[in-house]
Amino acid sequence: MQGTYSQNPHKSEARPEFWQLSMRCCQVAGCVDVAFFFIFLILGSPILAWINVLSVAMYIYAYRAFDRRRNRLAVMLIRTEVLVHAGLGTLLVGWGSGFHYFLLMFIPALFVSMRARSAWILAACLWAYYVGLDALMWYIEPLQPISSNALLGVHIFNLTVVFCMFSYLALFYVVTVTRAHKSLARMATTDSLTGLFNRRHMITLTEKVLARHNRRPSHLTLMLMDIDHFKQINDQYGHDTGDRVLSAVSHLLQCSMREQDFIGRWGGEEFLAVLPDSDLEQATESAERIRSAIQALETDSDLDKIRVTLSIGITQYRAEEPLSHAIARADSALYQGKSAGRNRVVEVA
Repeated sequence: MQGTYSQNPHKSEARPEFWQLSMRCCQVAGCVDVAFFFIFLILGSPILAWINVLSVAMYIYAYRAFDRRRNRLAVMLIRTEVLVHAGLGTLLVGWGSGFHYFLLMFIPALFVSMRARSAWILAACLWAYYVGLDALMWYIEPLQPISSNALLGVHIFNLTVVFCMFSYLALFYVVTVTRAHKSLARMATTDSLTGLFNRRHMITLTEKVLARHNRRPSHLTLMLMDIDHFKQINDQYGHDTGDRVLSAVSHLLQCSMREQDFIGRWGGEEFLAVLPDSDLEQATESAERIRSAIQALETDSDLDKIRVTLSIGITQYRAEEPLSHAIARADSALYQGKSAGRNRVVEVA
């Protein structure tokens, strides 16, 4: 009987997963009301049976409204259906039927779909309606009572539906929040263009590796890489093509790293790789493979295929030294490679 909704159509556009959930809830609620139609026909309560036919029609229309982004109309239909259906079900069969439970489904939807002040106002109105309906049933008898066994069955059915829908909503929000946290973490640690770690996260990761290295010394190599004549590519082919070249080179670099290595975009067309448990000789061999692979790499442009080369500077980390010192040595080695004609690997112990 309950659908989840978004009060603000612009807000729902910004959060498509929310109104998609609402559409699924409309489907579930419609199926529940179809079941109620047959239940109340069997129990000899035709008024409630045909009320459920109207409810199914309203959920179908609300579903179509959500599908067409007419969220305000869908919200109005759902609110009307739940408020009227819960009220009539309680008046006709009694408080023990559990129809009032569906009113509680409004609470999370209110606070998720609108501003806090509006949500509190509507929650207060919902509380007044709920309490008023409860108080009313203390003074009047059900208008169309059913047997105690049938009443217990309806109560358990309603309680089960609400329990399942609350569980589904809770799972949905847990998954949504988890995805949001992962997305924020990814945005905070990676470069949006290349998918590699960004400079800040590279510093964080490297400092952690250095801390372990200083406790248990082992070989650790830093590799600073730069795409040769990259400015000319941007000037000749445009920045979009330059971005494609950066992405292609980044992907190849990432695929060339070992599982324990990590690499990030250090700035512009420059990349930093940290190779734990790798001495200078091993790192140089790895760098030569990378350099050769980049030299063979082709990137399509609107005019022709673009080839680039890579200059690489390598240095071995020295125990207890600041990270900036090691990077400065790698940068010096890189500069030597640039000065010597580019497309080469230079190591500095």
